[in-house]
Amino acid sequence: MVIFDCNGVLVDGEQLATAVASQEFARAGFALTPEVIARYFAGRRPADMITTVETAVGRKLPPNFAATLAAATLKRFRQELRATAHTAYALTWLRGPKCVASSSSIDRIRLSLETTNLIRFFEPFLFSAGDVKHGKPAPDLFLHAAERMRMRAKDCIVVEDSAVGVRAAVAAGMTAIGFVGGSHAANDLGAKLANAGARTVIADMRALKGTVVELRGW
Repeated sequence: MVIFDCNGVLVDGEQLATAVASQEFARAGFALTPEVIARYFAGRRPADMITTVETAVGRKLPPNFAATLAAATLKRFRQELRATAHTAYALTWLRGPKCVASSSSIDRIRLSLETTNLIRFFEPFLFSAGDVKHGKPAPDLFLHAAERMRMRAKDCIVVEDSAVGVRAAVAAGMTAIGFVGGSHAANDLGAKLANAGARTVIADMRALKGTVVELRGW
């Protein structure tokens, strides 16, 4: 089975998400640039990001901040989100079971895939880190997805664009493919994913089929 992260892998929304988060933090009196958010919270659950920020600055965000951030992100995604280049092509030719396991809420996962017309490849196999106790880099989400799909962890390949996601896959006993084809990918992202434990790194979704076939033969 191939397990896909959503934002930054299937859909090219990391820059949109960090821009919205930066804007909403600023409105709440917390100065966080999109670059800082990307550096420290890529691949993490929004709830974990909020908790970390509150702890770091020593004060609470408004009680409705999480809901406000979620609504603002969904609005921006509806307007501007696009699929990552060649994703539909890759999914059309990729054989075998597949699912999505993302740190985003289930509402954001579904909207992302519906907006980009990728939902057809995965419905109903969508899994959110909101369904488990610990988010990435803990293995909980990927193990949850494997259990629900009735697959053994060692038979799963995970496609991830964040170091915490790769570490979560490795901790789950799965094989990780690092993806650096999103518009947010910095020059050193591939090295970070490899250092986190990615078996291989690709920059183009069209390389996915061959990579998966090769890894399944190992």
